[in-house]
Amino acid sequence: MESFINDTPVATIIFIFTIVTSIYAFSNAEVYGKFMLHPYSVSRGRRLYSMITSGLIHKDWTHLLVNMLSYYFFAFTLEKTFVSLSSWGHVQFGVLYIVSIILSDITSIFKHKEDFWFNSLGASGAVCAVVFSYILFYPMSKMMIFPIPIPIPAVIYGFLFLGYCWYASRNSRDAINHDAHFYGALTGVLFTIVYYPDVAGYFINQLTGR
Repeated sequence: MESFINDTPVATIIFIFTIVTSIYAFSNAEVYGKFMLHPYSVSRGRRLYSMITSGLIHKDWTHLLVNMLSYYFFAFTLEKTFVSLSSWGHVQFGVLYIVSIILSDITSIFKHKEDFWFNSLGASGAVCAVVFSYILFYPMSKMMIFPIPIPIPAVIYGFLFLGYCWYASRNSRDAINHDAHFYGALTGVLFTIVYYPDVAGYFINQLTGR
């Protein structure tokens, strides 16, 4: 635990804080309700704080577990990578994560601004930003994706994921905010390229074997 705090303090704080806040909200209906993103209210200048707090709570234990497992596998390595490239690496990681929570929900706010009954919650948008930032640095690392029974390169997973999110946001009738996943992923890619412009060339070289 000490090594996590020393090497990846920002990722560790976000990880612990999100878990604690989510578990607390499970048993506190008032906090749960206030923290959820409510586009109808936000578009009218109310509950603007929920653009951030919605990323600190989750629908249930499964939702929390899936997001935090994904976060655990990618976030700590990503913060270390940022730090190895810049003295501002810790700050860069924190900014990427927090801004991704906000930007991943922007389209949902516009799309559902007249839908009083629509709410959104969870760290999925920011976690997707972390995963896709990681993919830029490690495109050929292997990832498991259900139901494919073998590991596949991270870059292939990325394209499959974005394609699925794009399709599902237009055709799915489930309760998942696929728009947040899609735009969170794009935010992660954009911020990483802004931080490190050379990563685009590095990414291509990794794919071409140069």
